[in-house]
Amino acid sequence: MPNSAVKPLILVVEDDPAVRNLIVAALEAHGLRHIAVETAHAAIAAASSQAPSIVLLDLGLPDMDGVKVVESVRAWSGMPIIVVSARSEDADKIRALDAGADDYLTKPFSVEELLARIRTTLRRLSYAQAGSVVSEGSFDTGELHIDFDAGIATMDGEELHLTPIEYKLLCLLAHNADKVLTHQFILHEIWGTATKSDLASLRVFMGTLRKKIESDPAHPRYIQTHVGIGYRLVTQG
Repeated sequence: MPNSAVKPLILVVEDDPAVRNLIVAALEAHGLRHIAVETAHAAIAAASSQAPSIVLLDLGLPDMDGVKVVESVRAWSGMPIIVVSARSEDADKIRALDAGADDYLTKPFSVEELLARIRTTLRRLSYAQAGSVVSEGSFDTGELHIDFDAGIATMDGEELHLTPIEYKLLCLLAHNADKVLTHQFILHEIWGTATKSDLASLRVFMGTLRKKIESDPAHPRYIQTHVGIGYRLVTQG
């Protein structure tokens, strides 16, 4: 976790020189320290030895699939991992998120979009490091319980293993329970942007979140989809 006196360190894992140089130039222009590596094995070694604040990870690496890197890092660390990949299919996103990735950005991407994701992640890290200043209490409906102060959600007493974005989505819905939240509102609140790529990612994240909180994700009780509009967390009577 980043020390407030030290600038964040970003680990860039990308074997395409053009993309790697673009990311590195953007980080340098915004005063962010970085390490750039080209292979999965180098990424795992750097993550272990350098303790970066964030990992920016390509999936199509020459020596190992990037999802294996996520799984390897998750075995010992919760450091944020943002996947930056040309793989745009929902199945690829779900694999990466299920493995423990925190976010997924599809190539091609704009530099501002990437920086927005990094800023959002760094703010979340700073908040977690400082701790909650104001008690937020908790939220309960049906078997779902959210302890906002502890940052934990449970279903029927069992802790839900949510990625940071899944948890943030759940909290946003809970704070606005029984209200329909538009796609645009959710995207701006979670990612700070509202591109077509973000909308696709939102759909994937909602799908993975539903799998964790719904007994029957195909017929959800808690998170309802309002087609073409957005989502609503329905309180249970």
